Amino acid sequence: MESLHLDLEEEKMPRINSRASCGRDFHCCPDISTAIETACRAGYDFVCLPLVNPRFKREFIDGPAKNRKCALTRSDMCLVSQDWNSLVVGKTSPWLHLDSDHYNTRKNSELALKEELTWSAHLGLPAVLMPLPNGKSINLAQCISEQITSSYYQQQYWLQVPLVSYADSCDPVIEGVDSNMDGYEDTWQWWNLFRSLCDSNKRLGVALELTADLPSSEIIDRWLSEPVKAVIVSTSLFLTNHKGYPVLAKPHQAVIKKLFKLEAQVIITGQDRHPEKTIRAYQQYIDHLWQTQEPLDTVSQFAKGYEDFLQSPLQPLMDNLESQTYEIFEKDPIKYSQYQKAIYEALKDRVPLEERNTKEVVIMVVGAGRGPLVRAALAAAEDIGVKLKKLYAIEKNPNAIITLENIKDEEWKDSVEVISCDMRDWEAPVKADILVSELLGSFGDNELSPECLDGTQRYLKEDGISIPEQYTSYLAPLMSSKLYNEVRASKAERGKPPEAPFEMPYVVRLHNCATLAKPQPVFTFIHPNKDDVIDNCRYKSLEFSVDQDSTVHGFAGYFDTVLYRDVTLSIVPETHSPGMFSWFPIFFPIRVPIMITSDSIVTIDIWRRCTSKNVWYEWAFRCGGQISPIHNPKGRSYTIGL
Repeated sequence: MESLHLDLEEEKMPRINSRASCGRDFHCCPDISTAIETACRAGYDFVCLPLVNPRFKREFIDGPAKNRKCALTRSDMCLVSQDWNSLVVGKTSPWLHLDSDHYNTRKNSELALKEELTWSAHLGLPAVLMPLPNGKSINLAQCISEQITSSYYQQQYWLQVPLVSYADSCDPVIEGVDSNMDGYEDTWQWWNLFRSLCDSNKRLGVALELTADLPSSEIIDRWLSEPVKAVIVSTSLFLTNHKGYPVLAKPHQAVIKKLFKLEAQVIITGQDRHPEKTIRAYQQYIDHLWQTQEPLDTVSQFAKGYEDFLQSPLQPLMDNLESQTYEIFEKDPIKYSQYQKAIYEALKDRVPLEERNTKEVVIMVVGAGRGPLVRAALAAAEDIGVKLKKLYAIEKNPNAIITLENIKDEEWKDSVEVISCDMRDWEAPVKADILVSELLGSFGDNELSPECLDGTQRYLKEDGISIPEQYTSYLAPLMSSKLYNEVRASKAERGKPPEAPFEMPYVVRLHNCATLAKPQPVFTFIHPNKDDVIDNCRYKSLEFSVDQDSTVHGFAGYFDTVLYRDVTLSIVPETHSPGMFSWFPIFFPIRVPIMITSDSIVTIDIWRRCTSKNVWYEWAFRCGGQISPIHNPKGRSYTIGL
């Protein structure tokens, strides 16, 4: 039997599984060894068991059982520690009502829950499953928050939340319901209230209960931004196919496959309704859904293992890139083919067909790295039949210069001249027809392409061509408690304010998140820059309309670029260049999450500030009566060095 897998606090990258992790839920368990053995033989990876017999009610305040002298539950010696630690999820007693209006019931439930959670920590259970039956769980949240604060054991707490509330699921017209419909109870609000009261602690997770009726796809997608650890599937939801096997309807299949992307485990609950096929048939079907997921696209394959992993943006002007970094970027199958196509089109416009035997062209590649753009330029010139007078490869990294000089000696010969120099300081002997660069970051200008290209445009002829010719950054509000907790867990560097982790952007492969509105354009830069006074400081105010209740944890940043004419590259979700993986999005966090209701307007104000030494971003938000302070004023936490 495989052990239960959890995304524990110390784990930075998700586990990659070849099969679905599936658990069996037992409502009562006369013999725990038999229960585990039965589940094991049926192919299940773990079991969910009551911590205490469901009928064993304790009375601490008054009642006949107040002075009962007997063991609370079975001995911990009925399993070895390794099995408790890896094969069992505990379930709290169903009779607990911590938010009851009746004092004795509420107080009794508090004491009983504390007793059960103390016992589960003693056993070393990886997680405890408890129901969240409605939106009135304030006292339960206080008890769990206290337990998280005081417990020495890093146990997870899974809150069982139905996709559709139990009252609404009785309504035959609920399927596809809009969350704004009068009378509809949004179960996400139950969870949002609970986790907010518990300060969004990362030890809290969701066990999402699949219901017969399903809400709209927008509501389901919102759950993809939450820490969904498991999806609970009742045997009553299964249909029977023509061979007598249990299967799920296509809408339920689609929900489970979406949650598989979060590595959610599946818990089968309820009695066996297909006894002729045995309880194993349900596990086999879940594993079949796992195996028949759509194959990962090129970008997802490249990013596997790096989902939601925060990385500091590169600063290639300040730091020399390593060989491994160059190698990763050079493997991109799309970027350099698009660059080659752009150079080809520029050469075609630059040199008419009748002049190709006589006219020679000068190309300069600024920031040549290990030479992929040089290769693209040489290939484009050869394809179109244009003669190059000279191709200059300018690079400041002395380590990359070694590579360029070796390639020049072995391959390029005299067709390429390698220049070891900061592109802004070089004095070009001739003017260029085409200036090529790949200085773009995840937010377009965040690797200081504007400053670099403004400093090199003096190399260009008056009618010279810059590739890229323009690029635009984009922002969209983002919900992700995962990323919020990752930022919160980061420590500020020495000399930086304590809020510094929330005052810098991160490059991240967005995964466990939900984008709450369509991205909007922010800053656009055009090259060559024809302005009389060049000023790359910028300010933009954007308004986003969010159509459902949600929590904003930050803003996702993207960019697109026009390399030349209709040759483009983009990481904006709606226009993403298929198969390109050179850039992940950028994430601007905010210190205090914004709670918003449906049809709210969220305003983000963002500044790009420049001095002679540094560039930095400042940002703030407004929503209703909520106004944040400006993040990263004067670049106190994060700057990009010139």
